[in-house]
Amino acid sequence: MSRNLLGEETSPYLLQHKDNPVHWRAWGEAALAEARAANKPILLSIGYAACHWCHVMAHESFEDEAIAAQMNELFVNIKVDREERPDLDTIYQSALAMLGQQGGWPLTMFLTPSGEPFWGGTYFPPKPRYGRPGFPELLNGVAQVYRDDPAKVTKNVEALREGLGKLAKQQPGQGIANEMIDRIAERLAREVDPFHGGVGSAPKFPQPGIFELLWRAWLRSGRQPYRQAVLVTLTAMCQGGIYDHLGGGFARYSTDERWLAPHFEKMLYDNAQMIELLALVWQETRTPLYATRIAETVDWVLREMIAPNGANGGGGFSATIDADSEGEEGKFYVWSAQEIDALLGPDAALFKQFYDVTPAGNWEHKTILNRRAYTHEPTPDQEKSLAESRRILFAARAQRIPPGLDDKVLADWNGLMIAALAKVSRVFDQPAWLAAAKNAFAFVATTMNRDGRLLHAWRNGKLAHPATLDDYANMTRAALALHEVTGEAAYVDQARGWVAVLDKHYWDAEGGGYFFTADDTTGLIVRTKTASDNAVPAGNGTMVGVLAQLHIATGDDAYRARAEAIVALFSGDLQRNFFPLSTLINNAETLHEPLQIVIAGGRDDAGTKALLRAALGQSLPDATIQIAPPDAAALPQSHPAHGKGLVEGQPAAYVCRGPVCSLPIVDPAQLATVLKDE
Repeated sequence: MSRNLLGEETSPYLLQHKDNPVHWRAWGEAALAEARAANKPILLSIGYAACHWCHVMAHESFEDEAIAAQMNELFVNIKVDREERPDLDTIYQSALAMLGQQGGWPLTMFLTPSGEPFWGGTYFPPKPRYGRPGFPELLNGVAQVYRDDPAKVTKNVEALREGLGKLAKQQPGQGIANEMIDRIAERLAREVDPFHGGVGSAPKFPQPGIFELLWRAWLRSGRQPYRQAVLVTLTAMCQGGIYDHLGGGFARYSTDERWLAPHFEKMLYDNAQMIELLALVWQETRTPLYATRIAETVDWVLREMIAPNGANGGGGFSATIDADSEGEEGKFYVWSAQEIDALLGPDAALFKQFYDVTPAGNWEHKTILNRRAYTHEPTPDQEKSLAESRRILFAARAQRIPPGLDDKVLADWNGLMIAALAKVSRVFDQPAWLAAAKNAFAFVATTMNRDGRLLHAWRNGKLAHPATLDDYANMTRAALALHEVTGEAAYVDQARGWVAVLDKHYWDAEGGGYFFTADDTTGLIVRTKTASDNAVPAGNGTMVGVLAQLHIATGDDAYRARAEAIVALFSGDLQRNFFPLSTLINNAETLHEPLQIVIAGGRDDAGTKALLRAALGQSLPDATIQIAPPDAAALPQSHPAHGKGLVEGQPAAYVCRGPVCSLPIVDPAQLATVLKDE
């Protein structure tokens, strides 16, 4: 067998490579068996459809007949979409880190025929540059070592095998107390760029979990540096080129410290997390810019990211939009001053003033629209003109060849967006946003379910790949967010069912914590287990919050006990590196100090709605806001507000910490005052 087999796949990333002269295979037993039969090492290439450097390496090497022939002669070549197979990506990125190299995509790993890694890297150019060897020379060198020096290969394999085996072993700690969180917040705040925001220098990633941690620290302590770090960062991102000022949505990261020049790809997961963080901060600041960016980003999601996967256009959300169009990074998004002048006429001068448009450009002789330099608020007349100019430019941009859409539906990323839409629909009273969240949830829960188990990916009517911990964690969190907003008990039932699957197939009975993969997932050399966030929140960290919420919703102490066990297990990691543990830390705070706001009253009662608006007017990251029937009897018997109800026929709110609730509150202004002190 010697042809490229990727044409049989559904992943847009794999299909991008179906015409390469490389004899690509998808990951699976057939490809591994081919390597064993030929006794050839495996060249494993992992990337994703929106990855700019993946495209560069493809054009330079994988489309080159001579390099492809070399790859075909020396290796069995396997191409993996890291978004479809995060389990494989996690294993081999970890192996690369153990080799002392910085991870990223494209990931280029060399494996034995049994799938065990022995060497690797990321992007390699066709000729030596950037301090990297040329890819053809590298291929020859690796193949020669595999053929002539098997002892060296075996030594690397054994060392990496030992290291990978430790990925599921933790040293438990003593839990996560508020004093420890305060020390971590103080340390993190020192890493924030005081001028441009963000952590460190270029490149800069949004890192919403870290900034939620700092925001929580501000709410808890009142220390202004934490608040300032968050506001400087969010404002800089909202005004920077990392944000699409015409179409909405944030790019994955900025290549510079000022948030000007992104790699342009837009990821569903980044935007979900940004929507939630902006809403949480807006609840306290009422910054119009944040509300605008939330609305624009949601509009982008509902306009461009609903995948073609359901009746009447409803269904799950697509994964990503590419960085490149017509073979050029960012071509779809950038402008020249001449184009702006021609399209806007007399309004061009004002627009160019606000959006950093100059004849010389601000990026590769073109302009990335941004408002970082011009911070003055426009007058109402100016804003009207700017809005019309944006509309004209958006319409003109729509005539360009767009970047590619990766329209596969991923359960974990959909869970993030569903929860975000549910939460902000309530904050901003937007029923259409809630409807979209419910549609996507229904799609994942039904169409992406087989024999009572979730699957990870769906595209073109095909389900693929076993679900990961993140799939279950994020979809369960989404179910609980929808339950909180709608009051529908079916969402809690679904959440309990998914946690039962996790407990059966993912829980480590020996060491504690959830494995990333199920006990019946095949083709993996190791099962990993971590609480460290990557581009998306870590499933174990998310599950702490999920289990805390399930305990509140059901009164079942087993959920809280399991959440506490996860915190204890991974809290030992804080002594080594707390930077990637924001999700765990934030949810540990929610677990230990949950704020429960129960409003007893009819959901359509004006008094209930007024109390709800008062509660939603506060930034309360640890709060659960429930609307209970007038007698609150629907709450679990163990709930501190169980049995509390109306006051003289009027809806009443009860603010509960631990086992103690406030006296009933019927005045919305009083409720707001009480919550400000929480």
